[in-house]
Amino acid sequence: MPSLKDVKIKINGVKKTQQITKAMNMVAAAKLRGAQKRMEDFRPYAEKFTTVISELSGSANPNAFPLMAFRPVKKVLLLVVTSDRGLCGPFNSNLINAAEKFAKNQKNEGRDVALACIGRKGVNYFSKSQYDLLYKSVDVMSNVQMLNARQTGKEVMNLFLEQTVDEVQLLYGKFVNVVVQRPYFKRLLPISQKGLEDIEAQGNKTAVTYTYEPEPEQILNQLLPMYINVQIMHAMLETAASEQAARMTSMDNATRACKDMITSLTLIYNKARQSSITKELMDIVGGAEALKG
Repeated sequence: MPSLKDVKIKINGVKKTQQITKAMNMVAAAKLRGAQKRMEDFRPYAEKFTTVISELSGSANPNAFPLMAFRPVKKVLLLVVTSDRGLCGPFNSNLINAAEKFAKNQKNEGRDVALACIGRKGVNYFSKSQYDLLYKSVDVMSNVQMLNARQTGKEVMNLFLEQTVDEVQLLYGKFVNVVVQRPYFKRLLPISQKGLEDIEAQGNKTAVTYTYEPEPEQILNQLLPMYINVQIMHAMLETAASEQAARMTSMDNATRACKDMITSLTLIYNKARQSSITKELMDIVGGAEALKG
């Protein structure tokens, strides 16, 4: 049986931890509201941008645009978007596991795999992995900005245009709701008409006829790089919202675990105290009996 002092110290320590996890839960909930609003505000823009690109590229010759040009895939670049901070449950580990599974499948198909990472958790993990880390960006997920998405997009497009890689896949944490966040894959490069149509269909958009000036080909040369930046920005916003939701859930679970632990330790404390009192009473009774003799 542990001593009363030891149990009391443990109870006080768990109570302090409970206060911290409860505070972190409240902070994550407040940050989630802002991150979720930014994500939901950006979604219609990303969907409309995709619709316009899909309409423009419908009659275009893919070989006329370097970002739409297909070639035999020998090396794939996986752009992984994780958070910069931890304490958000299995959120980052799920993304990392999905990335490793993807890389393994590509290896089995005879393709080489390279990685690019946004977010410190992904960078720290894959820096020590067997895969080439061609690009990394850290300390950008706490305040997602288009400037960071544009910089990443520029690096990724250069790797594709220089034929360092033949295909670029994007992996991020898709925000489904406050409880559910899933790893989600999307092909970034080369941009395909079918891929655009699939994304457009997910938004349930109706067909619209557009009139363009100048010609669609000239517009596409300007809009295709912007499309890549928009998709990366969207992925970063989705991941940022998912991170806060995962942290809120994780801290809520930790707070409840602390409460259960305090209850268990209090029971142990009461048993130890009762045992101590009983022992003292037995000593007193034994001494009194000895005096009578």
